[in-house]
Amino acid sequence: MRIHGNRQLKTLPGLVTRPTPARVREALFNIWQGKVEGCRWLDLCAGSGAMGAEALSRGAAYVIGIEQSHRACGVIQQNWQQIAVPPQEFQVLRGDVVQQLKKLSGQAFDRIYFDPPYGSELYQPVITAIADYALLTPDGEMAVEHHPQRLLNQHVSNLEVSRQKVYGNTALTFYRMMN
Repeated sequence: MRIHGNRQLKTLPGLVTRPTPARVREALFNIWQGKVEGCRWLDLCAGSGAMGAEALSRGAAYVIGIEQSHRACGVIQQNWQQIAVPPQEFQVLRGDVVQQLKKLSGQAFDRIYFDPPYGSELYQPVITAIADYALLTPDGEMAVEHHPQRLLNQHVSNLEVSRQKVYGNTALTFYRMMN
């Protein structure tokens, strides 16, 4: 897999992780163009870490990735070490995403990318945790990747859907803080 700047990333063999398709990654970074450099980025269900790596390659100041798989965490660590340059910082957290989000309470992120297994029941608990722990900055945005047929709540606590995009078998729903 390659990211911005034609950099190659390591991935896990098999179907342990499902990388975000290249055209969806490109579309997301076009949407967030000019808002990644210097930002605080949170990558949830990070898989290979491709989205966080892309954010680092585009100048994100601080990236945190959360991933359940021990093997995937090792791959993310290697990928991000290869890309990050001082003063950029990153951290990879292993474990249950909702429990890890609770530990991040008090921190706020400018951009959050959430890409769970499509069939999982993580969507509502994670989006609710983002809202409850105030993990999104007032002018930040969260993108949630999902199958286009899956309907996500339009309002969750103090978050609301700001836009939705569909790219074949992949959809992105964007949330912002309510005004």
